[in-house]
Amino acid sequence: MVSSTTVKPEATSQDWTTRGGPASLQIALATFGILALELALIRWTSGQIRAFAYFNNLVLIAAFLGMGLGLALGRRHGGLVHWTLPTLLVVAVPLALAEPLNLVHLRFPDPSVHTWGAEILDEARAFGDVSVFVALIVAIVTVFLLAGSAVGCLFPRLPALRAYRWDLTGSLIGVIAVAAVTATGAGPAVWLALGVAPFAWLSRRPLSLLSAVAVVALGAYSTQGATFSPYNRIDLRKEAHSIRLEVNRDFHQYMHDFSDHAIETAPNPEAQRAIRRSYDLPFAINQRRGSALVVGAGTGNDAQAALRNGYERVVSVDIDRQIIALGRELHPEQPYSDPRSSVVIDDARAVFERQKGETYDAVVFGLLDSHAMFTALSTLRLDNYVYTEEGIRAAWEHVAPEGHLSISFSVFAGPWIADRLHWTITRATGREPLALFHGIHYGCTFVVPGPAASLDLEDFDYPPVQPSQPLKKVRTTSDDWPFLYVRPGTFPWGYVLVLGFIILLAAISMPLAFGRKALGADFDPVLFLMGAGFLLIETRGVTSLSLLFGSTWVVNTAVFSGILLMALVANEAVWRFHPTRLTPWFVGLLASVALLWAISPSLLTGLPVVTRGVLGGMINGLPVAFAGVIVSILLARSRNAAASLGSNLLGSVVGGCLEYLSMVAGLRALALLALALYLGALLVALRRGTTAVEPAASP
Repeated sequence: MVSSTTVKPEATSQDWTTRGGPASLQIALATFGILALELALIRWTSGQIRAFAYFNNLVLIAAFLGMGLGLALGRRHGGLVHWTLPTLLVVAVPLALAEPLNLVHLRFPDPSVHTWGAEILDEARAFGDVSVFVALIVAIVTVFLLAGSAVGCLFPRLPALRAYRWDLTGSLIGVIAVAAVTATGAGPAVWLALGVAPFAWLSRRPLSLLSAVAVVALGAYSTQGATFSPYNRIDLRKEAHSIRLEVNRDFHQYMHDFSDHAIETAPNPEAQRAIRRSYDLPFAINQRRGSALVVGAGTGNDAQAALRNGYERVVSVDIDRQIIALGRELHPEQPYSDPRSSVVIDDARAVFERQKGETYDAVVFGLLDSHAMFTALSTLRLDNYVYTEEGIRAAWEHVAPEGHLSISFSVFAGPWIADRLHWTITRATGREPLALFHGIHYGCTFVVPGPAASLDLEDFDYPPVQPSQPLKKVRTTSDDWPFLYVRPGTFPWGYVLVLGFIILLAAISMPLAFGRKALGADFDPVLFLMGAGFLLIETRGVTSLSLLFGSTWVVNTAVFSGILLMALVANEAVWRFHPTRLTPWFVGLLASVALLWAISPSLLTGLPVVTRGVLGGMINGLPVAFAGVIVSILLARSRNAAASLGSNLLGSVVGGCLEYLSMVAGLRALALLALALYLGALLVALRRGTTAVEPAASP
């Protein structure tokens, strides 16, 4: 008979660590699973509950909070890993059943940012939707707390830097694996399988295995015939004479059949002609019809309008390869099959920068609007950098002297967004645009003629739209403040409420996770501040490099892989060369962040691509390198490296919340915030006497 004193409670049992292979392999598996699961949930929530497509950084912040707490708890409660997949199953059920549960059109409780109707303008509805948001955030925090506990349990089994090596290696392989899966167009079942498989292996409990199968099955069920691109969940709905395309559960565009036969046989021919005229407008007002550049081309309606109006060459640009592919396959008029038509899959801003010197008779922005973020690290959407003063100026440079620029946009949000576009275009081109309201999807077309252009608008009797506010009262968009959709004069009480709840949850749970007061022996305030600063410079780096090379998923994957690789190299350098002083590295870090603030990415966009890559990589990479060395040195001397790494991740929660300040102060201000946080970390280290440390152990 076994004595009761020899039986470990379920939560504290670490027996599973003896069955999964070497500790190094298990750490790598756990961090691989966490990374894959994090990215899977960010994408899955965005595709199932449309508001999350605009706020998926909240999922990232919740994941960081959970991981930080889990790392702190894992040393004492290693058995928590067994509840990772059962808890994930609890989260997966409402996500998979979002449609029957009426969660798809859950609205974010804040009118301060226009999200195409996903925001709440009725305060009476706010409490219920806030409650659902909070419940989902808490559930996601819990999943990653349990997943992070596996790393916290395994970390002490190796020297700190060896454990951190395998932590970073697992994360790096996870980024590469997710990128490979993304390239195939796989759906939620595959994303989730990547995330759950490592935890099924680590736990090996029947309940964990059954939960893993159920989660993947729910992911497959949620697909419901949708296709997936790296940016969007895409659903198609067949309607009379058109195909409706939705992205992330929101209407995005139609594939129209505007052939004469289709219009004549339509139930309401006049309505169809009116819609066709709105598409013809940018291409029929100028007799110069040699070439057209269409950005935000989508499934091909604008390209077909250009071809219909006699353009000899039409270049269509869209960032989403899958939407272009659907247009090739399904568009009734097959514009992309016309020999006069060519397609470029890329970010519009990147195309403007790469085609220096090439001009067109018409540069046309289709209804280029986004229902997705280009990275979970930032509050920017895919289209934010296209509608800045610098972005529109880059487009204007491609307009031939006798050509014109046309920008169509839905002004559904109100006069404020029309004013912002009007004056941004004016600043970019030096000319006030003529704005015509055609009303299709609340659309307004802004037209700017080239210096030698002669436009004929007689056939288009749309009412002109005059700005309701003068330029001096309108905040226009720029590369530093690219927030087209931020509503002026509205306090973001919903953001404050949700982010405040996350901070409160962290404040309450940290003392419990660390087992002492929040600033006790295991909590590392220096690494906490380093984590907050690092999240900000990582965000700034991603946005800067996206400006230089395009806001595509490939660029983002390369940036994240580069950050992890640089951290891994820094860790290896500390392991082999045993630096003992922190102060010189802090000096380098502070100087490099100051450089990041001082040099705007727009200063580099005009340089050759190789020079741009070298300088952009150096300016954005130096802070990451210095920070990586400092973090590795601090981990090497920590008494509880897992808890110290947890402190670092909890700092990232604060950094993620501070990132929202960029919507007020601009993106460059993130570097100043990071500078202040790193300076605070240095001062705390000096006060604690930790700027000189013992050498790390040799291999």
